[in-house]
Formats: sequence, structure tokens, C-alpha cells
Amino acid sequence: MHLSTVTRSPFGVMPDGTPVELWRLEAGNGPYAEILGYGGILHTFGTADPHGNRAPSVVLSLPDLDSYAKESPYFGALVGRYANRIADGRFVLDGTEYTVPGNDRGNALHGGPEGFDRRVWRAEPLLGDGTAGLRLSLRSPDGDMGFPGTLDTEVLYELHADGTLAITYRAATDRPTVVSLTNHAYFHLGGPGNGTVLDHLLQVDADAYLPVDARALPLGPPEPVAGTPFDFTAATPLGARIDAPDPQLTAAGGYDHCWALRPAAEPGTPRRAARLAPPGEGPALEVWTTEPGVQVYSGNFLDGSVRGSEGLPYRRHGAVCLETQRFPDSPNRPEYPSAVLRPGETLYSRTEYRLAWQSGRAHP
Repeated sequence: MHLSTVTRSPFGVMPDGTPVELWRLEAGNGPYAEILGYGGILHTFGTADPHGNRAPSVVLSLPDLDSYAKESPYFGALVGRYANRIADGRFVLDGTEYTVPGNDRGNALHGGPEGFDRRVWRAEPLLGDGTAGLRLSLRSPDGDMGFPGTLDTEVLYELHADGTLAITYRAATDRPTVVSLTNHAYFHLGGPGNGTVLDHLLQVDADAYLPVDARALPLGPPEPVAGTPFDFTAATPLGARIDAPDPQLTAAGGYDHCWALRPAAEPGTPRRAARLAPPGEGPALEVWTTEPGVQVYSGNFLDGSVRGSEGLPYRRHGAVCLETQRFPDSPNRPEYPSAVLRPGETLYSRTEYRLAWQSGRAHP
């Protein structure tokens, strides 16, 4: 039997007096994760090295609640109601137009300016043999950020002794609405603030991606990655082609695109979406998901102005996000996988971050 623990400690107080707690999950003798009630933020995530020593966290984090509230570009947060962008913050559902406040070049990004990343979630600890968990719940009222329907959302973090952090999302509504939920963790496998991740090996299990316009909105159907800097079907250093003279990379300042994942063998069952590995020995990460897409964001707008929990500045390309989700702007694209949720249905989504120690040199 593996000893698992869930402990909590104060992290800060919201302006309205609501306390925010930090929950620490430990499973077995190595894996650990810390989660905040504010934003459901994944504050730390790590495992043990081969000698049994706890290795540094692999996710970017901030030192206090005030920093998260004022400075964070979604570090580790749960985002919703709609992850990624909705064009002009507008969509039509069953003949009615809805408007979400814009917060990114006129688009609604990650649910608008007061999305799920800025809410205090209700938390309940859970323990099992070899697992430590935290159930978070949030009620979003009808009309919240312009979205229709009262949405009840539950997110379950489960940390396993083998180094897997599973995140299961469920949601139900009393009116037709649109939903896409994800976690916005920024990963640096060599330790946050320790240079860039351009030498990390990335493999994405996708044969197509969504090219975007100048406002980061998809131009149309997925296009093949073959012969482009977006081909990560084989493990490739993230920075190998990031400066290629490709208009897609130039406009975004790097990667900030959604890859259309290969279909799962069984619907509702996670399949691998991506693998991220350090250039040598260290923790390697696999991402498994039930979602149709993964947004790869190479930290293009990190500029060193924000210092993390380690006291180090987070610089450009200092982390990479692997956000499992529905396609961006799906509410306006009937040809994309549907993001519509109706009364009587339950949204179900599961993503697993599998962290395991890698020995030796990883470069091909």
C-alpha cells in the first residue's frame, strides 16, 4: 500500500474576505502536486528522482495570491467556460446570439475577463490506496460572462503513485450552452526560470493543425503538418524551427496553435496527445486526453517582467503549454467538433499528465 496524503494551508484572502487555501497532494514516495482554491490553479507538480529525492516542480507558479490575481497569464489555472478564443466574443446558439466580453484583440479568450480562472472553487479532499485527490466545484449562473444557462462544473484532480496527475472535468447545464474546459499549466521540465524550453523534445500525435489569422482565430479546416514547422509527429526540439520564415510562426511569435489529434480508438477513452522530454536526464511528460485538440503555446509573451515562486524571471519561451480542449471558435464553426452542452447531458473530459523520470540523453 502506498501512503497518500492531502493537507491544506492558508494561501491568502480575496478582497471580499474569502479565504483561499493551498492543498498539497502526495501519493506514494515521490509524486506531489499543490492546488489552489483560487482558479483551481495547479501550483506545483513534480516527482522523485531515481535516488528518491523530490525533484523540483515542472510547472510555473507565483509566490502569492496577489501575484496570481494581478500578474498571472493563466499559470496553472482552470479556464472556462470556453477555453481558447471565440471570435468577437459572439456566437449563435439555437437562433439566439450571445455576447461574451472581449479580452484579446476583440475576441473572448478563456471565458472572458472574469472566467473560471478568477473564481474561488469549493474544495473537497479525497484519499484512496495510492492516490490523493481534490474535488473542486463551481456554479456559474445563467448569463455569467454572457453565456446562457446555469452551469455546474466539477473538476477532480487525482494524483497517483506512478506519477500520473489525472484531471477529470464534468459539467451540466439547465439551458443549452457552449463549454470547453482545460488546465493552463506552463511546463518547464528543467525547473521554472531555468532558461528556455526550446531544447525540450516535443512530439504531438496529430497529423493536422489549425492555421490562424492575425487575431489567432482559425482560418478554416485543419491542414496537414507534413512539410511544415508544425510537424512534431516525431520527437523534435521545440525550438528547431520556431524561427522559420513561416507567416504562422511570425504572426504568433512562435507556436500558439491547436493541433487536431488523431481519433481515439474508443470514444471517451484517453489516448496520447503529446510527449515532452528534457534534452537529458530528468522528468519527462506524456499528455493523454479525451479531447479532440491540444493547443501548444510556446510562452511567446513571457517577457521577464513576472518573477516566479523561485524568485527567477519567466522569460520568453521559458515554458510551453499543452492545453487539451475543443477547437478554438467551435461555437461559430459547425464543421468542428461540437462544444454544445444541453440539459440532461453531462460534459465529460479527462486529461492525464504522466510524469516519469528519464535517464540518459534524449536528443535524436
